[in-house]
Amino acid sequence: MAAVSHPVFARVYERLSVAMDRAGLDEFRRDVVAGLSGRVIEVGAGNGRMFGHYPPGVTEVVAVEPERRLRAAAVRAAATAPVPVTVVDGLAEALPAGDGEFDAAVAALVLCTVPDQGNALAEIHRVLRPGGQLRFFEHVAAENPGRVRRIQRLVDATVWPTLCGGCHTGRDTAAAIAAGGFVIDELRRFRFPTTSSSPSSPCVLGRATRLEQRRD
Repeated sequence: MAAVSHPVFARVYERLSVAMDRAGLDEFRRDVVAGLSGRVIEVGAGNGRMFGHYPPGVTEVVAVEPERRLRAAAVRAAATAPVPVTVVDGLAEALPAGDGEFDAAVAALVLCTVPDQGNALAEIHRVLRPGGQLRFFEHVAAENPGRVRRIQRLVDATVWPTLCGGCHTGRDTAAAIAAGGFVIDELRRFRFPTTSSSPSSPCVLGRATRLEQRRD
């Protein structure tokens, strides 16, 4: 596996993720994984901030993280997780898992960063069993056209992805999930922080079910 290294972003993110959790992001992380059971693959685990929220019905988490500094932090976080967590190197577009291995997949603040959402979602679809769940929490395009949407287009075309580990703020991730072989069962749209006009503040949080076959 080719190493992925964003050392400056990784250092910043390790501190920023703690501050964001204290500001309320922790609550959304809990909501993402609430009620999960069985084997779970977490795609883009970062520094492992999700691990502490997995419920006891989860028998194993395979946490995939390509960035080496964040992966090392995730390994440390896994040691104190309430459920068994194995941290592995891997890319969202080439998940190190067999077909239909998992009961659920978790993607939190990662589908905004992958180079190709379609390929990443195809891989998530592949490793989930039919009827398995995709839980997601992502930065997305602002729901209504206006100033924030214009800013998103501008920053995505310039400095934001370079500075923020590949993040693209203006993606329609819910539409990509629906096009990737999933039925969206639940979808919440909100801003975090609620009063922010940052291009990364529009978010979605939801649950989707893997269809038997993808719509190609």
